[in-house]
Amino acid sequence: MSAHSQAAPAQPTTGRIRVGSAPDSWGVWFPDDPQQVPWQRFLDEVSACGYEWIELGPYGYLPTDPAQLADELGGRGLKVTAGTVFEHLHRPDSWDAVWGQVRDVAALTAAMGGTHVVVIPEMFRDEKTGADIEPRTLTPEAWQAKTAGVDRLGRAVQEEYGLSIAFHPHAESHVGYQTDIERFLADTDPQFVPLCLDTGHVSYYRGDNLDLIRRYPERIGYLHLKQVDPAVIDRVLAEDVVWPEAVQLGAMIEPPNGVPDYPPLLTAVEELGLDVFAIVEHDLYPCAPDVPRPIAERTHRYIASCGIPSLEIGTPKAAATADGAARAGGRA
Repeated sequence: MSAHSQAAPAQPTTGRIRVGSAPDSWGVWFPDDPQQVPWQRFLDEVSACGYEWIELGPYGYLPTDPAQLADELGGRGLKVTAGTVFEHLHRPDSWDAVWGQVRDVAALTAAMGGTHVVVIPEMFRDEKTGADIEPRTLTPEAWQAKTAGVDRLGRAVQEEYGLSIAFHPHAESHVGYQTDIERFLADTDPQFVPLCLDTGHVSYYRGDNLDLIRRYPERIGYLHLKQVDPAVIDRVLAEDVVWPEAVQLGAMIEPPNGVPDYPPLLTAVEELGLDVFAIVEHDLYPCAPDVPRPIAERTHRYIASCGIPSLEIGTPKAAATADGAARAGGRA
């Protein structure tokens, strides 16, 4: 028998895509804001929609006492994937300020059994006025400071908290366009800087999510699932509309009404055999308190219907209760 005939057949690669949600999908951008839903309502509603995994959102929105938060999450069947921080490591003498916020978020994330700290580059425009607060393009020296700083941050989070960062390109930041993302990936260490592929922010600047997944499979460490409305994006880019106003214009839209298309994207991730979290985000700030839940329910149903075998997504509480009652009735 030849060596070729003796070789075992290649085993199919299996992965897992665990779907969750985040305070962002309930219109939460800040630790404390009267226009946002109370944290108790967010937890109640995200659990009722069927999501089992959540992010912490802005530090201070959810309780920061680990014992209290564990009790609140456990009572609703929820678990934490990640916390979130913003970085400005391209600026001189910025490490202490960034590390100070990262320590708090990483400690709480680790205490809750989470795995990641999502790191977002700070935006170059004022969120309220839309005015530029720093140049839109970094000097070579500032870019090198950012990439070296993020490498250092990723290493420190791994070594001190046992977590991984996931770098999240963002609209109106220095890592927003696909060319920026590719340059950033080339200039950072894969061992310490996985990518949080936010499908909406990539599409915001007409980037190609599938292309990034296929060309940088080893860098895909975390997902944010989000769609944009191409017609609104056309106006946003043509008129240089500031990010918060773009959100209010409907730049972010619930699936399947926008881009990118989820089934081929999720299939591409599945084919890589990745074990990855995919957190639904639908930017809504500010919004009426009754707006988020119906969107979250419809989004949950749509993603669950995409037919991706490796997808793990919870069951809405009402449906689970009804199924249990039906089974109980059948045994009677």
